Amino acid sequence: MSETKRLVELFSEKAKLVSAFVTPVKSLDEALAYTVDICEKKDACQILMAGCEFELSVPASALCDFKPGKVIVAPDLDPDVFASLKACSENKGIHCLPDGMRKFLGGIDIGFTIADAGIAETGTLLINSRSEELRLATMLCEVHVCVLRASTLRETSWEAEDMVRAMSKDGTGYVAFVTGASRTADIERVLAIGVHGPLELHILVLED
Repeated sequence: MSETKRLVELFSEKAKLVSAFVTPVKSLDEALAYTVDICEKKDACQILMAGCEFELSVPASALCDFKPGKVIVAPDLDPDVFASLKACSENKGIHCLPDGMRKFLGGIDIGFTIADAGIAETGTLLINSRSEELRLATMLCEVHVCVLRASTLRETSWEAEDMVRAMSKDGTGYVAFVTGASRTADIERVLAIGVHGPLELHILVLED
């Protein structure tokens, strides 16, 4: 067994233990098709309006029933990759945006990203999240779909140290370590998924 294959198997095992969905893909096009398919099959994320139980003006009442449709956000992508994702999305009637996340603070259906690296021993993604758009995309979405290139896997966090330092060398860094879907047990010690971020994490391991 090659070292890369061993690390992929270890990463997959650990990521699944924290409820991530791990799927191998052979190309970015396959990853984009997977993302659009997931969005097409899920229920649309609803913007929740406060005060709809009261008597409102006609324009305000219309907002209570406002449905923006399904939205995929994909900031900081290579322009050609984004163009392909946008074309696939619009073919299914799905909005695809590279920025403007603050307009969708009520929720985003899918946040699509490409990880900078992965740590196999914990099933963790490393994402250089210096961009605010990228941070919002991964925090406001109901489902986070992330592509992980197999060649960027490291077995331990110690082995990823040089990569993290490189991401942070030019001023203040913001490297996100993402392990599984968002979860907390702060409320009466009951595990809750999706309170501080996505309900689901889909990791697409790209053979490169």
